[in-house]
Amino acid sequence: MQLTSPFSSILSRGFATALLALTPQLARAETGSLLVELNKMEEIEAGGCRAFFLFRNQTGKSFADFEMSLAILDGEGIIDRLLSVDASPLPVQRTTLKLFEIPAITCSNISEILLHDVTSCKPQNEAEMDCFPILTLGSRSSAKLVK
Repeated sequence: MQLTSPFSSILSRGFATALLALTPQLARAETGSLLVELNKMEEIEAGGCRAFFLFRNQTGKSFADFEMSLAILDGEGIIDRLLSVDASPLPVQRTTLKLFEIPAITCSNISEILLHDVTSCKPQNEAEMDCFPILTLGSRSSAKLVK
């Protein structure tokens, strides 16, 4: 006959809670991260802004498909437009540079770029996956890049 005390029951529940809280970090550590960095922006002669993004793929997987929906916020923080950008392919353990043009708005009038959605994230030879948990965002530009 096994006896359980209220103390051991509390310890068991505490351990289970701690394990559940750590699960996202453990999954992230297992798969690595995908850094998306807004590195710089420059004005386009014909009008508009060119955004330079760096993708640092430390996930252990190559991505055959990676598409994002971005909300562009103007200087007053108001959504100016939604853009869909295709950043694929993203090779494993590589840093990839991708350029995207944002027409009809100056770079100085972009305050923030919101990663609204990842519309496609498919590792090579695998099923589609949810990439939000493995994404890390950063910006070296005057505009912020946020989730």
